[in-house]
Amino acid sequence: MPRGDGTGPMGAGPMTGRGAGYCAGYSAPGFANPTPRRGLGFRGGGRGWRHMFYATGLPGWMRFAPPTPQQESDALKAQAEWLKQQLDTINKRIQDLEGKA
Repeated sequence: MPRGDGTGPMGAGPMTGRGAGYCAGYSAPGFANPTPRRGLGFRGGGRGWRHMFYATGLPGWMRFAPPTPQQESDALKAQAEWLKQQLDTINKRIQDLEGKA
């Protein structure tokens, strides 16, 4: 409960929050009690992990496997190319600013 005053989140009343305050049987307000955090719960995740297969195209065991040397090389080459493009953009902007001054 916010501020431990029994009003619940946004004044919605008791037992409408995460169950960490007086109403859940604790002897202290909710912010003083250790409770599981979102995203670290049952089966490795909460809201942020729900659609990771669709986002990455890989199941969990493949997302965290070490990359092969070829995969790492390809990733580094792509990153180097992206950084070159960013540097070119920055240098072009610097030239534009110096040309106007």
